[in-house]
Amino acid sequence: MTKQLIRQKSIWIKVGLIAIGATMPLWLNVESSGLATLLEQLREDPSGHTLMLVAFALVMLNTIRALPHYLGALLLGDELGTRLNKSWLKVVVPLTVIPLVYLIINGYHSLSYHFGGPALLLLISISILHMLDKGRLRPVFKSVVIGQVLLGIQWLDMVLFLSAFGFGGGPISTEVKQMAEQLDFGFTLSFYSLVFCAVFIINALVLAVYLTVSEQKWRIRQDLHRARHQVAESRSGREALHLVHDLKTPLSLMEGLNSLIQLKTSDPEILRYTNKIASSIQSTSDMVSEILYHEKKNWCTMKTFIEYVRANKLSESATIYQFELEADEEIEIHINKIRMTRALVNLIDNASDAVEGKEQATVTIRSKVSDGKVAIGVEDNGEGISEENKEKIWNAGFSTKSHPGVGLTFVQNVVKEHDAHLSIHSEPGQGTTFWIQLPKERVRYEDSDHR
Repeated sequence: MTKQLIRQKSIWIKVGLIAIGATMPLWLNVESSGLATLLEQLREDPSGHTLMLVAFALVMLNTIRALPHYLGALLLGDELGTRLNKSWLKVVVPLTVIPLVYLIINGYHSLSYHFGGPALLLLISISILHMLDKGRLRPVFKSVVIGQVLLGIQWLDMVLFLSAFGFGGGPISTEVKQMAEQLDFGFTLSFYSLVFCAVFIINALVLAVYLTVSEQKWRIRQDLHRARHQVAESRSGREALHLVHDLKTPLSLMEGLNSLIQLKTSDPEILRYTNKIASSIQSTSDMVSEILYHEKKNWCTMKTFIEYVRANKLSESATIYQFELEADEEIEIHINKIRMTRALVNLIDNASDAVEGKEQATVTIRSKVSDGKVAIGVEDNGEGISEENKEKIWNAGFSTKSHPGVGLTFVQNVVKEHDAHLSIHSEPGQGTTFWIQLPKERVRYEDSDHR
């Protein structure tokens, strides 16, 4: 699992942001930002106007330098928590990475970087955002909200009476506040700093609520769209059943006419053709019965069943579909081929979803024989299913994707109809395998009295 994470480009982008934040003081410092010039002007000609310019420049500099590693830590924790199915990582990673970045900066930089009140408030804000969010807000939206919070909280460094609580403990912030006291400008600086802080914090809260509600509305619209699509498919399905039922009349007519031809001729070649026609009519009739009646089952070879699955599912896709079939292809299973195929296709769809976006995304269809039973399995190399979700996946409506979960409920129903057994083996980071064990099997023996 660790190797898979290391290969993920998105992980390295987040690590890169953290690295940029840790090295930011090397190329964006007081001199290169123009803050040093403003400070010199303030020292030579102290005034309230210049003081506010220095305060604004200092807040912007601190925000820009802090933004990369705060965002990197936030997004890295979010992705690791999602990929490893461990939500606590979304909070623990930022709480660990951000103080570590301050230690690194203070280790190589001569100017001490103060890890005080603003940094603690930001860590608390990140933790609260994750706890209240509950996966409803996209990482990019979280980044926008945290950016607003960061800018707002940085203004607290300029509030004089907050110095005793760890705000504005850096050398430049301390000098600016001392200069404000000398100019009798302390109240004004504190007042405007609190106003700016309130504006950005309130804006962040409003933005967070708006984005969360918008995201929920978007997901509801998507669910409604899929529900409408399913209703339309259901209606189409009922119409298809009527059409399939109507097929029985022409099939019966063809079967009668074919039997009449066989009675009227003794030509060996014509009889050979009519036998093939009779066999095709019987196969079509069996399929019609399987579609119309759930309980209708026929003996079907593994070869025929797997070929039918291939024809119904395996099309052009980025996913690699593999077949590792240990069971003899001539083994016969007693199934409703139509419904069992739909069940297996549902499992393949779930496996394809599990490996979506993954390098070397692979879904493997397996078969084996054990204790007189035929087992058919679908395996993926995705992230696996957490223990928490293993029980929930069987509930109708549950899904880890943004659509109603009905696939596994259908699979379970089909398995019960066949007196079969459905099992799952999954570990986080190791992928998932679903097995359908069918209770009956027989081997086709050519020229056998048993047939």
